[in-house]
Amino acid sequence: MKVRFEQTNFNPDEVKTLMKCTYYSQWKEINSGTDLKYLMEEWPFLFTEIGMTVHFQELTGVSLKDTFLNSLEKKGKRLLDFMRTTCADKSKRVLQEVTKLKILRGQLDGCSEDVKDMVLLLLCYFDEKEESLFHYVEETCLAKEIQMERLPLTPCIVVCGTTCYASRLFMLSIDCKIVNDQIPNFIFAICLMFRSYYCLNIHYPVALGTTLEFLQRCFFNINPEKGTKVETKKNKKQLSVNPRVLTLIADLSDHEWRETC
Repeated sequence: MKVRFEQTNFNPDEVKTLMKCTYYSQWKEINSGTDLKYLMEEWPFLFTEIGMTVHFQELTGVSLKDTFLNSLEKKGKRLLDFMRTTCADKSKRVLQEVTKLKILRGQLDGCSEDVKDMVLLLLCYFDEKEESLFHYVEETCLAKEIQMERLPLTPCIVVCGTTCYASRLFMLSIDCKIVNDQIPNFIFAICLMFRSYYCLNIHYPVALGTTLEFLQRCFFNINPEKGTKVETKKNKKQLSVNPRVLTLIADLSDHEWRETC
């Protein structure tokens, strides 16, 4: 796979097969706490769209991107409508964010733009910090030019541009290292970022825990009955499902019911 990774014309089906055949070896090294730099050298495809897709599906049985796109089709518009109306009416902060995103988005249209609105509004709604998930650099910035000490340790999407809407390229950083510097669109970036938490056995940081758990349960359809991916706080009881996630899901259902009456 190292040889194939250096080639520009590798066979995707061959890579998928190789990733499946070596899944146990990959997972064993990840679980043993192997250094990220070593993993990047030994398993370079693990940090690409094709490789992480295979590893995630072997691990969870979920076709993440298909699941996400199907959920967006069913729930995306409803969530955005709820945020832009009901939440904006109740929260001055959400209203300000809705107004700001409308200006940033301008005339741009499409599913990818809706996902940007959705994620940024969720961060605002749950009062979680945008800089924990997104790190903005100049549009022409190369991976080697990024000031790594400014990146969070947990998975972070590096946006090449002043806003998510102005960017045509994204990168993924983990543990203050750029692991993929050629992500062509926002949906790919979100899916790759989310997969990395599972594939590399990383807990959601407390600073992003509610937003990531909501996406996990409502849009990626991963709903374990026990346990949580959120980092455990010392001396604090950890619930299997964040109450704020349950509240938003219930409010969305109520909003949909009212709209159809």
